This record gives sequence, structure tokens and C-alpha cells, in this order.
Amino acid sequence: MEVDKYILTEALSALLGVTVKLQSDCNGLDGVIQLHITGLTTLALLGYEAFALVVQPVSYLTSLLTRLFVGDQQKSQETPTSESASSSLRKKIFAIPDDFFDPKFDFDFTNMSESKSDECTRGDEPYKRPYGWMRFALKVRDKYPDGNAWLGTDGWRSRSVPGEWPVSYHGTGLQGAEGIVQSHFKAGDRMAYGNGIYSSPDIKVAEVYATSKKFTSQKNGKTYKVIMQNRVNPQKREIIKEKNFWLVRIPKGTSTEKEKEIVESSIRPYGLLLKEM
Repeated sequence: MEVDKYILTEALSALLGVTVKLQSDCNGLDGVIQLHITGLTTLALLGYEAFALVVQPVSYLTSLLTRLFVGDQQKSQETPTSESASSSLRKKIFAIPDDFFDPKFDFDFTNMSESKSDECTRGDEPYKRPYGWMRFALKVRDKYPDGNAWLGTDGWRSRSVPGEWPVSYHGTGLQGAEGIVQSHFKAGDRMAYGNGIYSSPDIKVAEVYATSKKFTSQKNGKTYKVIMQNRVNPQKREIIKEKNFWLVRIPKGTSTEKEKEIVESSIRPYGLLLKEM
């Protein structure tokens, strides 16, 4: 399954609830927010407000004050419709570097099915490979201050290596991008487990609970589902066995800066998964 970078930017747009373009497709960067890999983690898992407050605090606070002075504060306190939330978020344009993706680590699982011979581990946890999906790798090597041990070593292997983090899957979307509470899987009684980022080691669970399940490409007219593939720090997650969830807990009242610190040290997207419908 061949998918060009334009469709991958559409997938990111659907996943994040904003408009994403390659830098080479932008006529200058005036008014365009540059999105790098570590920023993707914050935007995807904490939402636009957290991203803007941490990454662009001056412009974000300026726009916030402007809204207060023009009387939009009352409107923002009302429960937005999905349409109004969508329109608001879609106005945000993000530019990603042309080398944002790392094709040498792409892998096509679309025509593969689970078998005993494929059983393997990552981070000393069973790795349920995303059969039926195409993985497009994100260029995450050398992007975090603690090195690359969390990714493990290159190439196929059946066993984990020291320092490697296990794999999980997470889906979010326009409603999820509103903030951390809404970015949870819609799992009924999920709030009983607490505030934080929920993901699952099973792609099938993530597919069921992902808030944004599909987008139709303007490039080729095809419709795709999209989910993120992540690595999760085993020392900073809680296992909810009865739901097959992993929870990176973020206590209520945590500052935005601290939320970002917790998330980036706990869960890191490294692949974008697409499935043609």
C-alpha cells in the first residue's frame, strides 16, 4: 500500500484536529505554527490548548486576552457543538518538516494475520503487531534528551532489549483535541480509573475506542482509519487489566508545563497507522 506524504498530513490533521501541511507546501510561515516531533506528543495527547500554552505562550496568552476583551469568554464557557469545535480547531495550521516521517522504518501489516511464529515482546511485554494496518514511522530518533533506548534496536527481533519501552495504541480526534479528559477512550466507566492518558497494548481495543476513526482523502478519494502507535514508559504507567488499558496518570490540578513533562517522559508516538476502509 503506497501512501504519499500529502495523505499522511491528512491523517495527522484528522488525528490532531488541526490542519497539517508540509513546510514545503506553505507559502512562508507567517501565522503558521511549526510542529516538530516532541511537539506532536504534547498536541496529540494533551490537546491544542496545552500545546499552545507551552510552545507559544506569548501568542496564546495574547489571543486569550483578546477573546476576553471582545466578550468571547462567555461563549467559550458554553458547551460547544462538535461542529463549532471542529471549525475552531481547523483554523489552526501546522507545518511539519519534510523529513517528519522516516520511511525506512515503515512496515506493511495489511495482508498479514496473527500466527504463533510472530509472537514477540517489546519492553518485556507481549507485542501485538498491528495486523491489517500500514505503519508509517515518525522520525523520532535523537529527538529526546534521554537517548534512543526506549525505541530498542532496529530490525525484526522476537525479544526485547534492555531499556526498551513496550508498545501501545491510541486514537484521538477533534473532540479529543479539546483536552486531556476528552482524549480518553470512550470506555464507559473510564473515569473511575482517574485522569490521564489512556492507551491499549491491543490495536483492536484502540480501534474500538478511538474517538476519530476515519477520514476521506482529498488526494485519492479513499477513506482511512488512523491511530497512533506509541511506546510507554513501563515505570510510569498503570495497567488496568479488566479493560486492557494502560494509564499514564496526570493528577487533576497539574500545571500545563508539568503535564507536558509527564507525557513526554511517559508515552511517545513513533508511528502513524492507516487502514483503508
